[in-house]
Amino acid sequence: MVFLFSVHWAVALGFFFVFVGGFYRLMVWHQAMLDRAKHLERLASINQEEAAALNYEFERFPDGAAYLKPEHPYALDLDIFGPFSFFQFCCRATSVIGQQRLAEYLSKPAEVSEIEARQEAISELSPRLDWRQDFQAIGSGIKDSPRHLKMLRDWLSDEDVVRGNRGLVAALHIAPWWFLAVMLIWYFFIPWQIMILLLLPPALILKKTTERVNRTHLRTTYAGEMLEQYAQLLQHIESQNFSSEKLAALKQPLLPAGLPASAHIRRLAYIIRQLNVRYNFFAIFLNIITLWDLRWVYQLEKWKARLHDQLPVWFETLSEFEALASLANLHFNNPDWTFPELRESGSLEAVALGHPLISPKKRIANNLAMPTRGHLKLITGSNMAGKSTFLRTVGLNIVLAQAGAPVCAEKLVLPPLQVFTSMRTRDDLHESTSSFYAELKRLKVIIEAVDAAKNPQDSQLSVFFLLDEILKGTNSVDRHTGSAALIRQLIRLRGGGLIATHDLELGRLEAEAGGSVENLCMEVEVKNGSLFFDYKIKKGVSQSFNATLLMQQMGIDV
Repeated sequence: MVFLFSVHWAVALGFFFVFVGGFYRLMVWHQAMLDRAKHLERLASINQEEAAALNYEFERFPDGAAYLKPEHPYALDLDIFGPFSFFQFCCRATSVIGQQRLAEYLSKPAEVSEIEARQEAISELSPRLDWRQDFQAIGSGIKDSPRHLKMLRDWLSDEDVVRGNRGLVAALHIAPWWFLAVMLIWYFFIPWQIMILLLLPPALILKKTTERVNRTHLRTTYAGEMLEQYAQLLQHIESQNFSSEKLAALKQPLLPAGLPASAHIRRLAYIIRQLNVRYNFFAIFLNIITLWDLRWVYQLEKWKARLHDQLPVWFETLSEFEALASLANLHFNNPDWTFPELRESGSLEAVALGHPLISPKKRIANNLAMPTRGHLKLITGSNMAGKSTFLRTVGLNIVLAQAGAPVCAEKLVLPPLQVFTSMRTRDDLHESTSSFYAELKRLKVIIEAVDAAKNPQDSQLSVFFLLDEILKGTNSVDRHTGSAALIRQLIRLRGGGLIATHDLELGRLEAEAGGSVENLCMEVEVKNGSLFFDYKIKKGVSQSFNATLLMQQMGIDV
């Protein structure tokens, strides 16, 4: 530089700008290389996790335990949420809103038209492996939480602090010039004590508004980094064209006139980061000179005034894409699974139905055909024969069918149903409730639901119940009497479902039910002193017993 200045100042100045510009471009290139390397590392990790998931080692994924509600009609009994649940098996959503949306998919049945739209969207996303994994890698390590999202949504409905207040808006324009004038007057005319007094007006304005500014800051302070990551995910969606009706409709709001949604959200993240500068010690000088806090609160409020209705829509789009991408990954990993067909036929037909959470190497598939109104299958069998697993197999696949997901079967045809289960009722120490009483309360809920849906013309979905060892908390006489009475009542109310029991005497109900009850069983064979289970459904009442042999194998002298 010294040499160039000795040649000519213009040459030196030109070299300086070229050097700075070149160095900046080098830094940008270097950062892009680092970002690309980090992205590739995330992709490698994703593929390692998917390889493990194909071997049914999926504990690294979010388990959705926060979405498990014991009072839910089926979530607890069918292992929808929690460790080693179906949610953990299929969830690839990286954001809280994506995980929430997937949980909603699995928690309530969708309309038939929505199910068909989801099936089409999943079919389109399934083969787009690179796009889906890039989407997942971009969101990897995202830092968001339900609390911070709620605070951001609350901010959208808060009253403005600066916008609409002409005095404060004018102060923002005047403040820098006021400071400059005070500095010049102090330098030429007045002592520093008077200069300090002249700087009090900005301080008084800040003091007067500090409580409301703090409220706005609290609502938004944690959202900056989260929004930047959301913007990257939305940009990835914006860059892709989709042909399915649902995906195209979801993408459409991301590309309004002018800037895309990702650019607007990046702008919001930038404003929040500037407001967060108030955490810095030197922010006090920025506030005195420019009313920094109010200036960026004003920018937040202007952004909100233009786009506050759009932000929830963009979040909706992101959450839907993450949920659908998770189910598309499920479809890609299980190409032998099929999409079910929903009809208003009133009957269920399943061919080679298997449990999604059991490895194909161990999975035993069964067929099932039955009306879903006024008919139940009574399944008897010895211990460990597979009755409970079969009930969960049927229930979980119905849930998947009505979430729009593929099902673990060669074929599944069913009408819209609402699943209710009673399989894992537990005592509640907080309410001083025994397990037996808890089961009775659960059965009461199911009876009321069946009663409410007993008329086919009603808008409420037909109830499909799955009951395992009902009334097990009482003596054998009461259990048999109560179980028989419950079955008769469910038939009268036009209910449909499966009941698993050890009570072989209940098998006599088939003869009196006029076709409304059918006996099925799962048998066990004893070969050379060992038990052999085939886990296959057969017609009739179970004729096999294994409790005595099991007790003997455990060292109990029977």
